[in-house]
Amino acid sequence: MSDLLKSANVYLIGMMGSGKSTVGQLLAQQLGYQFFDTDTVIEQYSQQSIATLFAEAGEAEFRTLETQVLAELAAYTRLVIATGGGIVLRRENWSYLRHGVIVWLDVPLDEIQQRLQADTTRPLLQATDLPNRLKELMAQRRSLYAQADVHVLCAAKATPEHIAHQVIQQIEHVIEPEATPPDQED
Repeated sequence: MSDLLKSANVYLIGMMGSGKSTVGQLLAQQLGYQFFDTDTVIEQYSQQSIATLFAEAGEAEFRTLETQVLAELAAYTRLVIATGGGIVLRRENWSYLRHGVIVWLDVPLDEIQQRLQADTTRPLLQATDLPNRLKELMAQRRSLYAQADVHVLCAAKATPEHIAHQVIQQIEHVIEPEATPPDQED
């Protein structure tokens, strides 16, 4: 499989809580790639949690840092990168994402709501009405997520291992091996 990818990075996109980090780590192991999570890199770089960064600097500054981190990671190869859910909102980010294989992990919103119900660390979910907030975010992002090279519908009960396997299968269907030129006769 890694031969088929020709060292191209794999970018995981999708809503927060869709399992990008967990599935990404499994994919990296299976592909023999390194794994990075853009939010973790941002926290290491800024020496602040994402929640603190949002509170003190605002979403615009966070998105600028997110683009810088993506640009730096995109300069390397053989990486699986779990991105933040809103990375698709900036057009500039697509220029980096398009250098690899973009995989949308599409998890039903009711499943995401269940996963994030008790999570108080996500700045964009500080609304009192979690189901409607998730619907709003998905409405903003769905058409952007749909531009991914690979779309993996994740069943609510699917294990991360099963989803990683689905991702690899679908990447194999999307990437065509280069055709070998026919032997030329003298």
